[in-house]
Amino acid sequence: MINRGKSICSLVTFSVLAGGVIAGGIPKIEKTKGKHPNILFAIADDQSYPYASAYGTKGVHTPAFDEVAKKGVLFTNAFVGAPQCSPSRAAILTGKNIWQLEEAGTHSSYFPGKLVVFTDLLEKSGYQTGFTGKPWAPGNFKDAGWTRNPVGPEYNTKTFKAVPTKGISKTDYFENFKEFYAKKGSGTPFFFWYGGHEPHRVYEEGSGVKSGKTLSEAMVPSFLPDVDLVKGDVLDYNLEIEWFDTHLGKMISFLREKGELENTIIVVTADNGMAFPSSKANLREYGTHVPLAICWPKGMAGERVANELVGLIDLAPTFLEIAEVKGAPQMTGVSLVNLLFTVKGENVDPPRKYVLTGRERHTHARPDNLGYPARAIRTNDFLFILNFKPDLWPAGDPAPESAKVVLSAADEEKSLWPGYQDIDNGPTKIMLIENKEKYPESFKSGYEKRPAEELYDIRNDSGCMKNLAGDPKFQIIKRELRKTLEKDLKAQGDPRMTGKGDIFDSYPRFGAMRNLPGFKEKGKYNPKYQ
Repeated sequence: MINRGKSICSLVTFSVLAGGVIAGGIPKIEKTKGKHPNILFAIADDQSYPYASAYGTKGVHTPAFDEVAKKGVLFTNAFVGAPQCSPSRAAILTGKNIWQLEEAGTHSSYFPGKLVVFTDLLEKSGYQTGFTGKPWAPGNFKDAGWTRNPVGPEYNTKTFKAVPTKGISKTDYFENFKEFYAKKGSGTPFFFWYGGHEPHRVYEEGSGVKSGKTLSEAMVPSFLPDVDLVKGDVLDYNLEIEWFDTHLGKMISFLREKGELENTIIVVTADNGMAFPSSKANLREYGTHVPLAICWPKGMAGERVANELVGLIDLAPTFLEIAEVKGAPQMTGVSLVNLLFTVKGENVDPPRKYVLTGRERHTHARPDNLGYPARAIRTNDFLFILNFKPDLWPAGDPAPESAKVVLSAADEEKSLWPGYQDIDNGPTKIMLIENKEKYPESFKSGYEKRPAEELYDIRNDSGCMKNLAGDPKFQIIKRELRKTLEKDLKAQGDPRMTGKGDIFDSYPRFGAMRNLPGFKEKGKYNPKYQ
């Protein structure tokens, strides 16, 4: 167990661009010969690190995640490619950063047919593939040249008649997994994507407390007020994490019964951070830092904690290497095989000394359907964020007073009220808008405009509340981080670094479009930025 009271970054000390901890004292275990391993990939929707009980966090109980962590490796420094659903999932599938994915690098757009995904490569090499719940989404893959979702065949016919709270999906993930298993060929290795819709908002307000949780258990991040309303909102979020974990536990038990567990790689993580202000759709810590545990009982040593910096874009090349897929295309992600299979006393190089993240448009939250372009570099010590258009509102434009009335529930998604639409609506969001004078620091963190450069000392400020970019003592660090970030972005062909960044604002959006000024045609390219 990791002590919740300690910052993950206080576990080790490194220089500005130092790598992660080298796992020591781990016996060598060769990769299983013969039958290729199955892969069960479980990805929650909007779950930040450290909201799992294996990390020592109170108020949330995740025995299935904890079992995977105990049987394998618990990662403390795992990061998504983007703090939003569809671009993050696209980055996982392709093993590339979002600025390398054209339309798929922004939220709810196309998934270009020319992109190569690891699921197809596994299928071509003999794996049976499938998914339940949320795959790559939201967005349009059919009109981009795909005959099915890039994740693979869908298994979503099994549903519940009733669920514990109104915010929980009625998809019976476990029964759908059983149906997939029953249909796959005997002895055929499988890759299955369990994409829970939880803990994505909306939550049933008060459901956490009703389930028996107490407000004193809620872990409230430093950028939010530590008050009962926020605590209750966090507990409602925790309850949905537990629902996701329950289905994972059933899948693990089923694999054990079938004699498949020992040769199944299980990966448990999330696509981006929690749906609270300063989290989801933000490049700050709680937007991109996610839980990650990986086990393979037959092929890996267990009971390990890895503090190395890893990206979820590293999973694709890892899966392909372990499955011995030939002819895989070059990916930006780095295989984690050397980290997962280590030798006692061996100086294994960390996969990377830093991770890069980025974001473009999230929802239709600004005039002309503009996004909020930003890129970030995260080391063990610091987080540097480069905001390309600091004149824009990072969470979307504030709502005009005339937009306060929502005529019906059906109109709510398109309504301009309560504004700041890149933040999912919920009790905490509304409370901060209505009490910004009472909680000025929290409101500033989540809603107000930001400078072009942000620098945070993650060891001492995981909530990213004190921007050090203007502090003379940190200028050398800031310059080095920016230099490294821009060098990598240029090498990877990021349009934001080549003078062609506006192309991201031309890409279609297939989600709801609001009555904001300028371009607002759903599913159409904005010719102004092409």
